[in-house]
Amino acid sequence: MSEFAPTVWVDEIAGRVRLTLDGVASAEGATLQEAADELVWKILVAAMALRDDGITAFGTACRPSQDVLDLLWEVGGLAAVGGDIRDRLFGPSSLAA
Repeated sequence: MSEFAPTVWVDEIAGRVRLTLDGVASAEGATLQEAADELVWKILVAAMALRDDGITAFGTACRPSQDVLDLLWEVGGLAAVGGDIRDRLFGPSSLAA
């Protein structure tokens, strides 16, 4: 597992929540949970595209850093075996038992 952990930013814009995983993706929602769900979905789509099509999935104008590519590859691997990618993206939940 890579050591790379992108910074998570939370902003409020026009009464909506924007959640950004720095250098990876961002998403908006009416609530923090909604924004997080959207962000996880976007990252999962990118991770699966990377694992399916390789770097060509991103085109030439939007190539992520090697750290981001490694993270996406790892997240795709977790998802492929049925793992929950949220802990890898955001860290373990303090609510987990």
